[in-house]
Amino acid sequence: MFNREVLAEAKPRRSAWGAAWLLLKDESEPLGLYDFCDLVCGGTEPVQLSACWLALVGGQQWFRWKQGGVHARSLEELKPLRRERRLKAIAEEAEHRWFLLLKERRPIEPSLCSELQLERIELLKKVASGRLELEGLPEAMRQSLGQLHLTQERSQLRHLLVDLGQWDPHQLVSMTGTVWSSGFSEELLKQAQQIEQNAEQEQPSDASRRDLSGQRCVTIDDEDTRDIDDGLSLEQTAAGPTRIWIHVADPGRLISAGSPLDLEARRRGSSLYLAQGNVPMFPENLSTGVFSLRAGQRTAAWSTWAELNDDGSLADYGVVRSWVKPIYRLSYEDADELIELAPPQDRDLADLEALLSRRRLWRLSQGALQMDLPEGRIRCRDGAPQLEVTEPSSSRQMVAEAMILAGAVTAQLGQDRELALPFRSQLPAELPAKTELEALPDGAVRYAAIKRCLSRGLMGTKPAAHFSLGLPAYVQATSPIRRYGDLLVQRQLAAETPLSEESLQELVNEVDGAVREGIGISREDQRHWQQVWFEAQKGQQWRAQFLRWLRPQDNLGLVRIDELAMDLAAECPSQAKPGDGLLLRVQSVDSLRDQLRLSASPF
Repeated sequence: MFNREVLAEAKPRRSAWGAAWLLLKDESEPLGLYDFCDLVCGGTEPVQLSACWLALVGGQQWFRWKQGGVHARSLEELKPLRRERRLKAIAEEAEHRWFLLLKERRPIEPSLCSELQLERIELLKKVASGRLELEGLPEAMRQSLGQLHLTQERSQLRHLLVDLGQWDPHQLVSMTGTVWSSGFSEELLKQAQQIEQNAEQEQPSDASRRDLSGQRCVTIDDEDTRDIDDGLSLEQTAAGPTRIWIHVADPGRLISAGSPLDLEARRRGSSLYLAQGNVPMFPENLSTGVFSLRAGQRTAAWSTWAELNDDGSLADYGVVRSWVKPIYRLSYEDADELIELAPPQDRDLADLEALLSRRRLWRLSQGALQMDLPEGRIRCRDGAPQLEVTEPSSSRQMVAEAMILAGAVTAQLGQDRELALPFRSQLPAELPAKTELEALPDGAVRYAAIKRCLSRGLMGTKPAAHFSLGLPAYVQATSPIRRYGDLLVQRQLAAETPLSEESLQELVNEVDGAVREGIGISREDQRHWQQVWFEAQKGQQWRAQFLRWLRPQDNLGLVRIDELAMDLAAECPSQAKPGDGLLLRVQSVDSLRDQLRLSASPF
């Protein structure tokens, strides 16, 4: 037996094949192996005979071994073989370049890539986003990925594509292929522009509107909010009770049911709230322009009014289509200052806060739950994650209570008219015993024990009680620019022939599916940016409080980090009890793998 090195040394040289072919190409009789070996190898030693025979039946194209003899191929036979060999060499070279491209993991310039490489990059993106299974890739691609150990999970491909400069590290997989991923079409944007230009033209609903533009209406929102759905005002008379007004934008004045923009809003279900900014349900020129209750602008609205009894219960109420003209726009910080100072020349906010606090106390007496805590969210500012903590201030509680009041009035009005509306409800919950709750630390720990008992909210076209709000019926009705369901409410109130319960339920189901998809995207987005933020915090530690067990068999518990105003899952000591102090650190984090592992130890 001869080893490979010896056989390779004895193998006929390339030039010998060509010379032998020229000598034998016109011969009709085959040549024996000994004679042929002598011709191309210069001898017939056993090692030469072995090497020559292996070469004949191997990859050479000049001759063929047939029936114990060597036959020279004709020129006509050689041409396709040469072409096939050349194409194979080109393909092998392309595979080699592709393998090096993946192995080097350096940013690539698409204009310098071959068509094959660009096609394969797109296939990798499909696999990374979940639109294609790994098995759907060509065999050659799977082999190259396998050689680089990149076939275990999609996140490995996302890491690779980021290194190649072909994947946004903050791209949301759940958003891929949804209505949110494509934006508004050119045709819809043109229609939005046309609506904006014609907004001042009289509409059929305008004749019956009540002019409330003389009221001291104010809007209160976060500093960066541009689509302003609602405003507040007080109407005080010498004889009658003080009347609370909640003014809500009226996009239905300009958007007709079933129009292309209306159908697009229905497909979205609501605006999408992301760390890098909100994606509106309507085109931005409408949502932040003619639809919004802008300071100093006369704007169409739906205005809900309510008068309260001394105990905060509802004494009288109503809803009208109106014209309003907000006198100014306030941030929550501005509103807090006005509430606290209550200047004699501008006491409206302080009086509103007092009335709505009375209303909140009434709801609490009806069993409503109040679990206000600071809330931390990660926002993307200038490309970097930043922690922003929202405190439950007086103005925020006041605005929230006003919106709940408007929803209660709308629900009551729907019942009075026997009108089908998208009512929101929540089943009664069996809460822990009072003594058990009082034994827990007040705040986050006690709230966690309550929240785990609550069921998810329900939506239907018949009124039903809402447990945690302490209301016999409730309808969301104050954000028609941002929630399609709220626009449906306005249409039902305005319709001469409202939709039946069955027809409305079909619409509600459709919209609810879209809304849930948007909520899923928003949650993935916030989870991703939390992971990005924690990637920058490696080595940090935070004091935390153990709230409750999530999976005790895995030592996975829920903890509260007051410094971050967040409730997060973490691996906790097996002996941890609600209220225990812990020290939290990042065990591992990878935002492209959607992975965050936090570990807590006794403090």
